Amino acid sequence: MKKSSIKPDYETKEETKAGNYFVSNYPPFSFWNEEDVPCVSSLLNSPTKGRVPLGIYYHIPFCRKRCHFCYFKVYTDKNSADVRNYLDSTIKELETYAESSYIKGRKPKFVYFGGGTPSYLSAQQLTDLTNRMKSVLPWDEAEEVTFECEPGTLSEKKLEVIKNFGVTRLSLGVENFNDHILEVNGRAHRSKEVFKAYEYARGLGFDNINIDLISGMLEETDENWDDCIDQVLRLSPDCVTIYQMEVPFNTGIFKSMKEEGRLTAPVADWPTKRKWVNEAYERLENAGYTITSAYTAVKNPENTKFVYRDRLWSGSDMIGLGVSSFGHLGGIHYQNLTNIENYCASIEDQKSPIRRALLTNDEERFIRELILQWKLGRVSEKYFLDKFDISIRQRFADILSKWADRGDLSIQGSEYFLSRSALLQIDSLLQNFFLPAHRDATRYV
Repeated sequence: MKKSSIKPDYETKEETKAGNYFVSNYPPFSFWNEEDVPCVSSLLNSPTKGRVPLGIYYHIPFCRKRCHFCYFKVYTDKNSADVRNYLDSTIKELETYAESSYIKGRKPKFVYFGGGTPSYLSAQQLTDLTNRMKSVLPWDEAEEVTFECEPGTLSEKKLEVIKNFGVTRLSLGVENFNDHILEVNGRAHRSKEVFKAYEYARGLGFDNINIDLISGMLEETDENWDDCIDQVLRLSPDCVTIYQMEVPFNTGIFKSMKEEGRLTAPVADWPTKRKWVNEAYERLENAGYTITSAYTAVKNPENTKFVYRDRLWSGSDMIGLGVSSFGHLGGIHYQNLTNIENYCASIEDQKSPIRRALLTNDEERFIRELILQWKLGRVSEKYFLDKFDISIRQRFADILSKWADRGDLSIQGSEYFLSRSALLQIDSLLQNFFLPAHRDATRYV
């Protein structure tokens, strides 16, 4: 029997279909293009306008194993020489930025090591890498240094090295505490490694330990989800980040769907995933946590910040280093080449590794910050009036009125607050604020 082809289904919004749900940027990536790439070089050759905060995102694309739900650029087949060549290339890329007129003399206010698996690197590789980075662009004034970890790659010695080079926010990619669910979703670690890594990290005195969970993984159940939250409460991390499972087209799950002729992903539907996240947030709140975004619960919001998120969502500059990395400088969005060999060759040939870019206008920058800040669950009218001279109340009166009428929005003075229900499905609501030209566009390419 001939298998049916896989097509996105926009009629049913409850089932999990193939495609992206999470809105991570604006304008949509499909509008980023090769023609705007020279704009980045032009900007770098010009002096800094104003003094917006500067950050660094560093992509480490290596993993022990590729998760079935992963859609990031990762490699599981590189040897030590490949890794060394990649690290050398990223330092050369950083040197180019540091020597430019736009960046020279500025110090990063935040640094983020993402992946892939940053903790895949050995203790010695991490020491050498960060020493070289600091010699090029010192981060002694950084408010936050975040480091993502896969628990199974951590030892007490490696965690000590990570702390010593200045990491203030340690993020553990736990996702689930059940070994069977970890296995069927393609995770490399197991629960005992989570507990061991967490104990080591606590003993070393990290300022901010975050645990990542995913609601709605393959074979997730109510019972399992309850147990996951039990384990989180027992560990009592400083921050808990919860994402709802999505199935982009470049994942192992979608590959299996395509082979089987399935339209619906074999994971929980959206109402179930939202229900589980809501249950988690209610239990975390009862334990003293505060919900600070659609995805985060924080034990002490006065002391535990997420500078990378808050700075980035407020228009900060950010250098993107490494293969497939995204950066934002002076209102220009850009992404590096997405193949590691091409990226390294470009650096070696002293060519720009940037694949695509987008020069945004004031209107697009306003919309970008607005949609991203809605994810915090609260938006300030004054902030956008002061920065963009635009009244949200006037510009989006119809949308705000509709949300208020159905109980999704409350207004307190010049502050707007989303209901929990709206917050848990915010990514599906953000297109209401897209400019007309972007509304029907493919968000992820």
